[in-house]
Amino acid sequence: MANTGGVNRNHDRSFSQKLTFALIHAGIVAICLWLALGAIDWLNPMRARLLSFCAILYWLRHCVTLFVFLKRRIEYAEVFGLCLFMAIFEIGFLLLGAGVFAADRSPLGAMDGIAVMLVLLGSYLNTGSELQRWKWKENPSTKGQCYTEGLFGYAMHINYFGDTVLFIGWAILAASIFAWSIPIFVTAGFIFLHIPALDTYLSKRYGAEFDEYAKKTAKFIPFLY
Repeated sequence: MANTGGVNRNHDRSFSQKLTFALIHAGIVAICLWLALGAIDWLNPMRARLLSFCAILYWLRHCVTLFVFLKRRIEYAEVFGLCLFMAIFEIGFLLLGAGVFAADRSPLGAMDGIAVMLVLLGSYLNTGSELQRWKWKENPSTKGQCYTEGLFGYAMHINYFGDTVLFIGWAILAASIFAWSIPIFVTAGFIFLHIPALDTYLSKRYGAEFDEYAKKTAKFIPFLY
């Protein structure tokens, strides 16, 4: 079993696991919509609705990743573990932004406009880079080669960096210091767990081709790290 970074990297359709993942995540998003659009009189109703939009966008991207881009096997342990994490941050962000623990209203302002742009930019960096790689991999002439082009030419793990940008924007929208625990936790997981494990796996799979790419390309943040 090619298990690196806590995930199984063997190729497998895992359709039942993916469907279960998508449906549970859809249920979490439905709860977010019910909280944002239901009869509850929130302190910050517009912020709650904006945060529910973020959850919908994240679910749509998740479905594309599961059923189009992702070729590796997904285990049920991964499904349930990540669903729990998604429930914590998607519902948690919404409740924080809605003002469940706040004493005063937090009206939308210029900083929230920046936050929305970060959410959209992060979504593009992650899903856009994956789309570029998927289209390249679908070409029979590139089968078995290491993809180093497009957005991945700026950083080896630009997709992970995209999620960090996304979560920073999402945390800003939540308007609570407690929300910052999520982007910090996610980024630390990328840097200290997932990236080292994935680099080891890719080096073994692609050999000198990947090692040369790693020497000349930023690892996580374009032009910086």
